[in-house]
Amino acid sequence: MYLNYNFKDKNLLKRALTHSSKSADNYERLEFLGDSILDFLVGEYFFKNCKDAEGKLTVLRSHYVSENYLAKVFDDLNLEKNVVVGKSYQGPISRAIKADVIEAIIAAIYLDGGLKNAKTFVKNNFHLEGYKTIVDDNYKSRLQELLQQNFKCKLTYRTNSTETGFISSFFMDEDFISEGEGKSKTEAEQNAAKKAIEKLFKVS
Repeated sequence: MYLNYNFKDKNLLKRALTHSSKSADNYERLEFLGDSILDFLVGEYFFKNCKDAEGKLTVLRSHYVSENYLAKVFDDLNLEKNVVVGKSYQGPISRAIKADVIEAIIAAIYLDGGLKNAKTFVKNNFHLEGYKTIVDDNYKSRLQELLQQNFKCKLTYRTNSTETGFISSFFMDEDFISEGEGKSKTEAEQNAAKKAIEKLFKVS
């Protein structure tokens, strides 16, 4: 593990790496704080460095604070052997835990060394400057993350077969938002999600 940060309070790092199955003194409260700090730091970066409209900034932030991306940061830092779990936890470290640990580490650095050091950690490990090269075609996942951050509603895909493939309608609660077609059910739903992103957040 190499975080490029030396903790004055080693217990903060220990807690950030401890799962609830091991101890009541675990990362959950740190993860709560780290989530907010990461949202702010990523949002600030794109506000200052990207001239696109608000909808595009929201999509970019969603990509970098997503569970998938946080799990990638965790893997890049090779943290799996450092996470402490209890005997009741079986199997490899899940993607959700990986994401929580990264957020907890950000909070631990913030509490130990202030916002400047937390910002440096994000800068060194999240590679925000590469946002122009992002290729993310999992529109269903991206849409879910965007809506979880901005709305409280039930998300539903209603997908039916046609003579040439499938057609999928996407709803927020009972409100129709978009429709997509595809040769498979998955492709139709991905296309419906893509159109929903374009409609709701004014981006392509």
